[in-house]
Amino acid sequence: MPPPNRYRRQEVLPEIGVEGQRKLAGARAVVVGLGALGSMSSDLLARAGVGHLRLVDRDVVELTNLQRQLLYSERDVDRPKAEAAAERLRSVNSEIEIEPVSKDVHSATVRGILRGADVVVDGTDNLETRFLINEAAIESNIPFVYGGAIATYGMAFAIRPPVTACFRCFNPKAPPPGSLPTCETAGIFNAASAMVGAIQAGEALRLLLGETPSGALYVVDGWRPDVQKIRIARRADCPTCVLGEREYLGARRAQVLASTAARSTWRPSRIASRSSGRPAGPAASSSPRWRAIA
Repeated sequence: MPPPNRYRRQEVLPEIGVEGQRKLAGARAVVVGLGALGSMSSDLLARAGVGHLRLVDRDVVELTNLQRQLLYSERDVDRPKAEAAAERLRSVNSEIEIEPVSKDVHSATVRGILRGADVVVDGTDNLETRFLINEAAIESNIPFVYGGAIATYGMAFAIRPPVTACFRCFNPKAPPPGSLPTCETAGIFNAASAMVGAIQAGEALRLLLGETPSGALYVVDGWRPDVQKIRIARRADCPTCVLGEREYLGARRAQVLASTAARSTWRPSRIASRSSGRPAGPAASSSPRWRAIA
């Protein structure tokens, strides 16, 4: 009698099938930041059978993380997140390879962290790290799945220039350090961060299966469940994906250090097409519009 197939209920999906499952088994994903978003996305990628997961976070587990960071338990407090997450996911799926990386993400390390990846998933907590990953991902032609969550809201966006806008198109300039709310100051509703992490995992899986990203930003209201789709236009003057500048990888940002937990720092605001200055499509005209700032 053949052994049971853990992916049987996934393989019956016409969107995946047996061949798609083989693609996932041969794929390599990097999750940078193992907080609320990284916990959810890496858990789903492991369960879906992505063959190699690189889990990157320099932090240790704190008691306050347990309210929303699903990979950890009380016994993990004060343990390195990357090690605790890897141990948990190996217990979930022993058939895949899991590589914990407990290090800072900065201009001297980011290329090595992303090396060999087929997709990178964002679980970080600040704009500079995302700008850095955006540049490194574009340089290496790796799709990048952005996510952010704070209070009761969140957003996710699959990035693969030139098919889509990049993160710099979406956020042309970083605001002053300390000017944005954080989970410490604004709070975080765990259902909202879970929704965002799940959307990120779905976007990553679709990219690994060869689907073209939609170019849409998904905006989540976790308190009164709702998801909006807003198309983000690619900027014709984007310094990163159009002009090829590497501010965060280059000399001007020689040591961009990043704390990579999922205390995402963005706030609700209005969003406009970066190429025209007009609202980003009719779907936004009758409902709240948002601009991600971390």
